Amino acid sequence: MYRYTRDLLLLLLLACSAVTYGQSQTNVIDEVAWIVGDEPILRSDIERQRLYYESMGQHFPGNARCIIPEQMAVQKLFLNQAQIDSVYPNEQMVNQEVNHWLESVTSELGGRDKVEEYLGQRYSQIREDRLKVVREEFTVMQMQRQLVGEIVIAPSEVTRFYEEVDKDSLPFIPQTVEVQILSLKPKMSMTEVDRVKARLVDFTKQINSGERSFETLARLYSEDKATAMKGGELGYLGRAELEPEFANVAFGLRDPGKVSRVVQTKRGYHIMQLIDRRDDLINVRHIMLRPNVDMSELDKATTRLDSIAHLVRVDSLDFGTAAMYFSADEDTRLSNGQMVNGNTQSNQYGTSRFQLEDLPQEVSAVVAKLEVNELSQPFRMHDKDNNEIIAIVRLKDRHDGHRANVVDDYQVVKSIVEARKRSELIDEWIREKQKTTYVRISPAYRDCDFQYPGWVLDN
Repeated sequence: MYRYTRDLLLLLLLACSAVTYGQSQTNVIDEVAWIVGDEPILRSDIERQRLYYESMGQHFPGNARCIIPEQMAVQKLFLNQAQIDSVYPNEQMVNQEVNHWLESVTSELGGRDKVEEYLGQRYSQIREDRLKVVREEFTVMQMQRQLVGEIVIAPSEVTRFYEEVDKDSLPFIPQTVEVQILSLKPKMSMTEVDRVKARLVDFTKQINSGERSFETLARLYSEDKATAMKGGELGYLGRAELEPEFANVAFGLRDPGKVSRVVQTKRGYHIMQLIDRRDDLINVRHIMLRPNVDMSELDKATTRLDSIAHLVRVDSLDFGTAAMYFSADEDTRLSNGQMVNGNTQSNQYGTSRFQLEDLPQEVSAVVAKLEVNELSQPFRMHDKDNNEIIAIVRLKDRHDGHRANVVDDYQVVKSIVEARKRSELIDEWIREKQKTTYVRISPAYRDCDFQYPGWVLDN
């Protein structure tokens, strides 16, 4: 949420600054500062980008007046090459990113009308402007991936890099832990399931009769908190972004006035209503309810898990074997209960190591108190689908904080080598591309000390 709010404040800043900038300097807003290929870079574009960086608190190691337009010119090179090579971004991902941004901004300001009021544009135009920006960003990234191709790094390259690099320049790896988990899902009573289904059927009757709108019922009763305050609206999504059972029904909807049948997914039970379709994307609103777990079933699951834990503690049963036969966690039961870090922002992503903050909150609180090889008592937590479960965890290992090294952090060091090699290939491509691209720079920028001097050879 913070990222989107920050972007919103930036947009408001730029909207105001563009007016001020144009009023204070005659004809400045339309002055062409650079031409790269057949794409102009306006001086006002450069000024807006400068304000963007300032709002982010970014300080340049050199002259921002020179660095910013060069960055923009490099982007133009990639966009020009993408047009030649017919490289286009994944429109589904572009729409998803824009929709998430718009939803967060709209929620933060309190409605579409507020967004229009602050930005001085119709909502549809705001969306189109954002689409253009995100589409260009995704195109550049895709073009770079295509130019670089698959980076293959031999172990000898990683070792050589590690031997030569200043060790103080390597990232510091905070303390990490390796954790095994075994969970049980309490049995759900059919009476409770029938109650939830009946309630959703009653909601459908109220909507069809006009007694209440779908949006009102979603705001009042949906247990999907992320969408409830938006009247249950999901935003434009592709089939792959939805649970299969949900997607099958959603993409089968044709009449926006019709409410779907009750649909069961891992997260709960749903009814939905079509809002709009755009090619392979669909926008629906939904109401989700979850059956309540009976306390007696939670107690039964706790007792059973306590018995399993006892067998592990007295060495009558191996934890990995117990996970394989008893655990309800589909992601870990076939790998001895070993948890894998799924936080894409972590430098341990994809490994068995976690910083405590990367673990689910309930797991982190328990693991922090365990000794290595110690098994926890059963505790209640929520799985990735937000269902209540009972779990035990074992602290398999704890690694103290340290500078990255090739023994304990091979993947981290390898990723640094890959990034360096990728950067070198991109750098080489830019220098070659400069030689065959028409570039015209306003005299005001020709005295700059550019990273790529080739901009001014023919000026």
